[in-house]
Amino acid sequence: MTTKTPSTSSYEPGVEEIEGWAQQLDALHARIAPRFVRAEPRRRSLAYLKGLLSHAERKNGWQLAEEAGEGTPDGMQRLLNASRWDVDAVRDDLVAYVREHLADPAAILVIDETGFLKKGTKSAGVQRQYCGTAGKLDNCQVGVFLTYSSLLPAQTQVLIDRELYLTEEWTSDLPRRREAGIPDEVSFATKPELARRMLERARKAGLPAAWVTGDTVYGGSTPLRAWLEEQRQPYVLAIAANDGVDLSTGDQTSMHVLPKEIALYALDPHEWRRLSAGDGYKGARLYDWAFVPLALPTAADFEQALLIRRPLDAPDDPKKLAYYLTFAPVGTLFETLVAVAGRRWAIEESLEAAKGEVGLDHCEVRHYHGWYRHITLAMLVLAYLAVVRSRLPGSALKGGLWWRNWPPTTT
Repeated sequence: MTTKTPSTSSYEPGVEEIEGWAQQLDALHARIAPRFVRAEPRRRSLAYLKGLLSHAERKNGWQLAEEAGEGTPDGMQRLLNASRWDVDAVRDDLVAYVREHLADPAAILVIDETGFLKKGTKSAGVQRQYCGTAGKLDNCQVGVFLTYSSLLPAQTQVLIDRELYLTEEWTSDLPRRREAGIPDEVSFATKPELARRMLERARKAGLPAAWVTGDTVYGGSTPLRAWLEEQRQPYVLAIAANDGVDLSTGDQTSMHVLPKEIALYALDPHEWRRLSAGDGYKGARLYDWAFVPLALPTAADFEQALLIRRPLDAPDDPKKLAYYLTFAPVGTLFETLVAVAGRRWAIEESLEAAKGEVGLDHCEVRHYHGWYRHITLAMLVLAYLAVVRSRLPGSALKGGLWWRNWPPTTT
């Protein structure tokens, strides 16, 4: 059997290549196998990974059990709820796997959150709160995620860490949290604090990254920005129009102003530059951008600036402006900052792929540790697919999210 010539719309591998992919999955599972105390959940975890890769419409206990040839979902549910295994160690194995196969010194760490719509009140962390998935207040769980967006050996986005957000209402309700299996040592943490913990883990794991980016939830956090600056970690973080910044006035003095005031009153028309924030589904995402130096940060050889984005179709509408606070080595190109700001959409692609193709949001267990176990295994499968994809012939990489055609077909 011969491999078809790859195209931008489809890619048909040969038998040997498919067998190689299966061996790679077995090797990845062998990597996490020591995290399981007993043989039965160790074997079932491989079936779970294969089920997440299957064409099953829902990646829940029932359908994953059917894919594994089991008559009931009891075993799959037991894997998530009761079996003894170290899910955080599996997460660390995932990061090591990404570092080994997808490490890129120019990579970007992207922080974002996503909602998991739920019914009822029993699932850990569920309540009526803003859900990005629905675009409104809804009954949901919210997870904070960290994506590793690299360009080498191919443009790739993988989820590498996760935290379940628990509101103060949840952490202060002892009977409710015990029913949901939330450990006593878990206390309330803001979303930026959860993000800092994940960034710190990635840093300690030696995962190289040139930049950190995220939306206004994280850019508006002074403690998170201060921590990044202490680490001398460059960032491009979105901030709200009413988040004050320190504008340099010369002679080592500054004044605290709002970004929207700078955009409306301090910029001349010639200070805007038209640049692409990266390619989207319909081509280059073109905007007008302005760069405004701010007061010098405490870190030597670094500079801080305000980046302002203006849409082409509504240049006079102040509500359409977007603002980014940047912390970067002196001399960093304006184009580089714009490119980093544009890569924030990488995590949306990662979450879309993880939900649509490997069932990230199909978890039906209520317990706290069950959420982490399902999410972590789904992230592991997503990383596996990214590694396989990175080794495909170059022309096969142009079709976007390659794993949407999983499993591959042959003739």
